[in-house]
Amino acid sequence: MLELILTGIHVLVCFFLIFVVLLQSGQAADLAGAFGGGGSQTALGMRGAATLLQKLTTVSAIVFMLTSLSLGIAGRTESSVIDDFEEPVSSAPAPPVEPALAGGETGSVGQDSAANSGQDSGRDAGQGSGR
Repeated sequence: MLELILTGIHVLVCFFLIFVVLLQSGQAADLAGAFGGGGSQTALGMRGAATLLQKLTTVSAIVFMLTSLSLGIAGRTESSVIDDFEEPVSSAPAPPVEPALAGGETGSVGQDSAANSGQDSGRDAGQGSGR
């Protein structure tokens, strides 16, 4: 129940934070500000008093961070998502794979293979000697 309430507050604060940030104007919204020329506005200099919109942005950002942390803590469990998956159950081990026989082949495949290897070696020898 607490998690549901926190999620609702968090979503509302998200939309409110987006709204107040989009309402604010940039500090140097003119053409000189686009290229880094702030004029009288300095990075660490004096600033005017914070407006209501800036205060609302600050408060909503703090509430957003607190609800994010609270949801992270409230949603933490001792189990993992990986624990939900069951291990595959195999009824029997896989049959062993027989290695291919290198020179002991019998039958027509082996005879064709031997005949082809003699022809291939003759072609290779002829091409190799011309270089």
